[in-house]
Amino acid sequence: MVRIDGRGEDQLRPVEILPHVNKFAEGSCLIRCGDTHVLCTASVEERTPPHVPYGEGWVTAEYSMLPRANRERSRRDVSKLKLSPRSAEIQRLVGRALRAAVDMKKLGERTITIDCDVLQGDGGTRTASVTGGYVALALACRKLMDDGVLKKNPLTTAVAAVSAGIVNDVPLLDLCYEEDAKAMVDLNCVMTQEGELVEIQGTGEGRAFTLQEQRKLVDLCAKGIQELQAIQTIVLKGGAR
Repeated sequence: MVRIDGRGEDQLRPVEILPHVNKFAEGSCLIRCGDTHVLCTASVEERTPPHVPYGEGWVTAEYSMLPRANRERSRRDVSKLKLSPRSAEIQRLVGRALRAAVDMKKLGERTITIDCDVLQGDGGTRTASVTGGYVALALACRKLMDDGVLKKNPLTTAVAAVSAGIVNDVPLLDLCYEEDAKAMVDLNCVMTQEGELVEIQGTGEGRAFTLQEQRKLVDLCAKGIQELQAIQTIVLKGGAR
């Protein structure tokens, strides 16, 4: 199958992660996955929500899209006086994914909030938010250690995410918007650096799909996530990518 941008069926879009793009945030990056661009910032507060056990910390996320991140302008959530159901669902996913990488006892009684603001959306904004959000989180944890606030790094693993789908009966990795709009099956996957699954969101949008097809999509995601985590590692080691 010839893809819109000429990629192979198992090929990611070009990925770039630029760290330290916000001078005030404890950790930040801009992640570009093709034409999807997400600004991720990590903010540290020395308090936790009431539901968090004594002596433990918390990691959460917020997600939003700028009004003209898409092909047509959308209203800001604040103008509707409530968060859109889609934004609420995505930020819960990002929060769950990032918490899977953190030892909350080592983090201590503080909260790290990851803000994921979509500057431009061309498919895969939730997965880009997880992948970039992890980099912002890791940079914030590093700063806490450099400042002497933490003695040990609370990160226990790395996490990244990517999508895959079936378009015209062909499994494809990392769908852009045009492919996603035509997908018969859409699947988002979050994994750790050990290859363990944190979350799978799979939907038969045009037809049902088999367990074998699901496995194929997960295998595609595993390949893509491995490549994304290699980029994360380069960025966090100070390399340019």
